[in-house]
Amino acid sequence: MDASLAHFALTAFVTLLVVVDPVGVAPIFVAVTRQLDVQARRRTLARAVMIAFAVALFFLVAGRWLLSYLGVTVHAFAISGGILLFATALPMLFGQRPVLQGPEREDYRGSDQRDGEAVAVFPLAIPLLSGPGTITTILLLTNQPGLAPLRSVAVLAAVVLVFLATWLILRTAEVLMLRLGGGRIHILTRVLGIVLAALAVQFVLDGVTGYYQSFAEH
Repeated sequence: MDASLAHFALTAFVTLLVVVDPVGVAPIFVAVTRQLDVQARRRTLARAVMIAFAVALFFLVAGRWLLSYLGVTVHAFAISGGILLFATALPMLFGQRPVLQGPEREDYRGSDQRDGEAVAVFPLAIPLLSGPGTITTILLLTNQPGLAPLRSVAVLAAVVLVFLATWLILRTAEVLMLRLGGGRIHILTRVLGIVLAALAVQFVLDGVTGYYQSFAEH
């Protein structure tokens, strides 16, 4: 693996991990499944992760076609996507749930009355794990100019690893919450928000640079 491919793969993994934010989802997962027994909670988690992965995989495979069909240039999408990712990062810097990923825990009061399958689809799979932020990130990563087949494989590997990590973290969510505590989770959320904000700005800069380069060539 050359250095540029390794850098791209690491960027894809970090960006997706920050946007999906399994640590931030953990308290919501505990809240919406608190009335389920251990086995039912695990089945709900497995179903939610599989649905979220399927949604991500769809946009990974069909993202290029979708942009082409809509007539949107890669540079325009990079700029708009970067802005949306920055909107995701900004609330994280203040210790809040990212807007593009879903509402705060209070908005799910009463969801414990739903069965596990319904909770797995909403709110866990959509919009918490595969919301607009995740979809935007995947489209940004898979629609960069000159994307080689190996880079597409790198994005797929990043998606698989992120959702595997999400499954592992949420499987131990109750233990994680007890060990970290609310204060440490808020600190971690802010740190991840700074990382995501920097990545979002980089997407915008790349989009602007690419646009002016393509304009100069014509």
